Amino acid sequence: MDKVHAIAMKGYLSRFWQVASALEDNGRFTCRWEDRLPCLDDARIETPFDAHYIYHTAWAARILARTRPVSHVDIASSLYFVSIASGFVPITFYDYRPAPLSICNLECKKADIMNLPFEDNSIQSLSCMHVVEHIGLERYGDTFDPQGDLKAMAELSRVLRPGGQLLFVVPVGGCARIQYNAHRIYRYRDILLNFTELNVEEFSLVTDGSVFIPNASEDDAERQRYGCGCFLFKKPA
Repeated sequence: MDKVHAIAMKGYLSRFWQVASALEDNGRFTCRWEDRLPCLDDARIETPFDAHYIYHTAWAARILARTRPVSHVDIASSLYFVSIASGFVPITFYDYRPAPLSICNLECKKADIMNLPFEDNSIQSLSCMHVVEHIGLERYGDTFDPQGDLKAMAELSRVLRPGGQLLFVVPVGGCARIQYNAHRIYRYRDILLNFTELNVEEFSLVTDGSVFIPNASEDDAERQRYGCGCFLFKKPA
């Protein structure tokens, strides 16, 4: 426990005995020492959040709300995203580590992104967000493969139907680098080079400063160290 938390805990312990009797006196709840659950980091002026995951999932949900596909396939993106978005579009979710979720309009299955179980040109609406940067770095029990991300991107391109849309999100910045074994960070141009069969319909960005920029530019991406690039691709019909 660091010094700040030690001071906070001391104040919590002192306050606990002051409030326990008041909380019990109202006759609605018990407030016992053995039930204590200190939450010492939550008294803040603003609510903290992970900008990458708040903004990219909000961006993707709005695209699905706008485009209204009959159904949607997601490859290993945020469970919060697929569980919420399945409220207005049926989603089939695939992951190397399948999730035991049970909710209407959402079906969860197992798949390896480097060998997707779909025919060529078969998926009309597809997403894979904050996923590919991890492939082949052993973080999730997958096999080490320096080219794993490239194989994954090739698979996403292969299965997308002509006229179909791909919502694709990865970390972006001015320097392509690997932070083993967490993730890769890509340059904007490198993503386009790996999706040559697709057209970029939209690019939005979460900056290092946690600002969301809709319709961002390559220059915006190049100015980041660990930004979040949100690409909407379409395969020519």
